[in-house]
Amino acid sequence: MKNTLNTAFLSNNGEYTFFKFRDRVITFLTGKRLEKYTKILEWDNGYIVVLCKNKNEDNLEEDYIDLLPILDNLYIEPEEFLAPIKEVEVRYD
Repeated sequence: MKNTLNTAFLSNNGEYTFFKFRDRVITFLTGKRLEKYTKILEWDNGYIVVLCKNKNEDNLEEDYIDLLPILDNLYIEPEEFLAPIKEVEVRYD
């Protein structure tokens, strides 16, 4: 079984995106077109490149999420929060 101690998880529900790591969930608004995330292409210490499916579109699109300003707005120290994260996966529970 895979050790998920250093894995964060990305998902969405409607316009809201959820970035879950251990016992913390960061929630933020995304575009109204987003249907679901499908695959993480790159994780670079707070910067995520992700494939997503948008409503009324057949092709997957590449999108970008920068967590640094989101964490700053929540008064979460980005370096401390992000340091233990080694990978990010798309997961819908």
